[in-house]
Amino acid sequence: MHQAQHEITINTRGQGLIEFTREAAGFIRESGLQTGLLTVFVRHTSASLLIQENADPNVQHDLLAFFRRLVPEGDALYVHTAEGPDDMPAHVKSALTATTLSIPVADGALLLGTWQGLYLFEHRAAAHRRRVVLHAIGSK
Repeated sequence: MHQAQHEITINTRGQGLIEFTREAAGFIRESGLQTGLLTVFVRHTSASLLIQENADPNVQHDLLAFFRRLVPEGDALYVHTAEGPDDMPAHVKSALTATTLSIPVADGALLLGTWQGLYLFEHRAAAHRRRVVLHAIGSK
């Protein structure tokens, strides 16, 4: 078994989805692994990870609209508001999605479906620099 690890930084412009499939696929190519598993982990509590459709940008628009309705900002329910009205809603959205993803690797490539892409889901209104760890394990 071989392992490789790398951290990427994703700059956000506020709430939204940022695709990083190309970076993850490049990491797998550079690792030389032919068969295995890629684990992706975001090192933050107010952003998350998704595998989602990457063909129609309306999917991203609709996901943002759904999460805004599901977890509204400024709700009196929240006590944790130290960093503004989007602070606690960002944590809730992160809890409802995922901070870790696992993607199989075969023939040196990610086994994503035709329309699947890897996304960082930024839940905060302000721009951030998000750190994402890529860890691959498998055989060459």
